[in-house]
Amino acid sequence: MPFEKSVLVPLNADETFALITQPDRLRRWQVITARVDLRAGGEYRWTVIPGNSAAGTFTEVEPGRRVVFTWGWEGSAELPPGASTVIITLEPAAGGTMVHLTHEGLSGEQEASHGAGWTHYLGRLVTAATAGDAGPDEWAAQPDLDPLSSAEATLAICQRILRGVAEDDYHKATVCTEFDVTQLADHLIGSVTYLCAAAGGEPGAGPVTSPLEARVATAAQATLEAWHVRGLDGTVKVGPHEMPADAALGILSIEFLVHAWDFAQATGQQVAVSDEVAQHVLGLARQIITPEARGGGSFADPIEAGPDAGLLDRLIAFTGRTNTQ
Repeated sequence: MPFEKSVLVPLNADETFALITQPDRLRRWQVITARVDLRAGGEYRWTVIPGNSAAGTFTEVEPGRRVVFTWGWEGSAELPPGASTVIITLEPAAGGTMVHLTHEGLSGEQEASHGAGWTHYLGRLVTAATAGDAGPDEWAAQPDLDPLSSAEATLAICQRILRGVAEDDYHKATVCTEFDVTQLADHLIGSVTYLCAAAGGEPGAGPVTSPLEARVATAAQATLEAWHVRGLDGTVKVGPHEMPADAALGILSIEFLVHAWDFAQATGQQVAVSDEVAQHVLGLARQIITPEARGGGSFADPIEAGPDAGLLDRLIAFTGRTNTQ
């Protein structure tokens, strides 16, 4: 049973095609991470919400006109990668481009669930085309949290803040006094690539001339995919120490969420995070940020949080930072 839906996007066909195929544009409305080889026979992998990644192969690519790709969910027995087909056609129309989506190869139950999903995300596509960014995705706000989905959820938060960082902000001071905004992004990328190597992956690196959000996203996509392949069993070597794999991956959630707060402080933004995610990362921090870690200079001593402090503020205080916003 195919699902079909059309929406009018207020952009020309080439701009609309970029919005539905390019990773830096997809992150503004549909995905957290995206690997895209945009050619017939090329593969893609999109993490749509934490813990849920779609994958498949492009079968037709006509820039500005049409894209066809197989679709399925990693880990799904009912609809695995490649089990269904998505056809998107673009036609010039008054006021922009008409986007028509057909999803073929679905059962009745799958058509209902995917129809709700495509309706949600095509609405966000129109919002992103109109406003430049669709904003936080409420569907991703309260995931079932494990170390991998937590890292994906906090990456989404960090990327939203980084998309709000203008070039004029790049050399603003941060609460990490040794780093300006750009240097802090470099520090974060270094941590992310370090943890990619710990999982046995090949670190990703975007051009240093790219926006900060794109550079962090490129590194994070490679790292999260490496951990997805490796899994969480056993131990990994992090620096001179062996750590349980799930604890090592937990470092990513702390890095993404705490540094999102750092970037927000430096650039006058606010971090939007659900209580579930903030509570989870605070629990990780209490396990990972030991007195020995503080003694090594990675974190200052914890600061007492006020009785009315929210969960994010408690996390920030635990890392030794002061809320100055």
